[in-house]
Amino acid sequence: MRMTSPSKIMLIACGSFSPPTPMHFRMFEIARDHFEQMGSAQVVGGIISPVHDSYGKNGLVSATHRCNMIKIGLQSSDWIRLSEWETQQEEWTRTRLTLQYHQNCINSYLKDSNNSNDQHVPSWIPEGLKKTASQVQLKLLCGADLLESFATPGLWKDEDIEAIIGQHGIVVISRAGSNAEQFIFNSDLLSRYRRNITIVTNWITNDVSSTLVRRLLNRGMSVKYLLDDYLIEYIKKHALYGTSNTSFPRS
Repeated sequence: MRMTSPSKIMLIACGSFSPPTPMHFRMFEIARDHFEQMGSAQVVGGIISPVHDSYGKNGLVSATHRCNMIKIGLQSSDWIRLSEWETQQEEWTRTRLTLQYHQNCINSYLKDSNNSNDQHVPSWIPEGLKKTASQVQLKLLCGADLLESFATPGLWKDEDIEAIIGQHGIVVISRAGSNAEQFIFNSDLLSRYRRNITIVTNWITNDVSSTLVRRLLNRGMSVKYLLDDYLIEYIKKHALYGTSNTSFPRS
């Protein structure tokens, strides 16, 4: 029997990233390992898409700083890239539209046989993608907290959830012992699209969140070994999150 090659997918993570933590990047590695071990898909790229400044979340510094910090955090990655598209729009963009935009860009790039247009290709599209794939499916990469937020009244529109899961699919990084499967079972909407939801267990617990990092910085406490050293230096240089050049915690 002839073996079929695994489908090609790209992963996109949307959020504040204020500041980005190692776990934001680690999620991509965990997800890629899962698909490679299962042999169900080949991950050909990763995208981090920070939210627009107008999102207005507490602790959200300017997109310029957040994008710069993401670039610092991704210096050692050869496959995860930053997309600044959301930050360049006139206002906050719903996650559904963000996924649609990036998927449309991928589709257009793969269908365009005129290589001279490659100079206009977004920087987040992997080099040589045309040579390795004819179709690529974009999936939303997230933590279990985002999955559970689907049940928060008024936070998500049902049609957006259906579009995100039904047209793209989501990859959920879940903690060992969490109830992601139970949460999906309890939701008629999520159960309807269960085949498009991939749950990946993270066996190595990492509870370092952006909120925790901001709290430590604001209190003048050290965040060494919680963030990349170069990222800490960037925060120090620009006096972010309640820090200052003259009263910065030990790094």
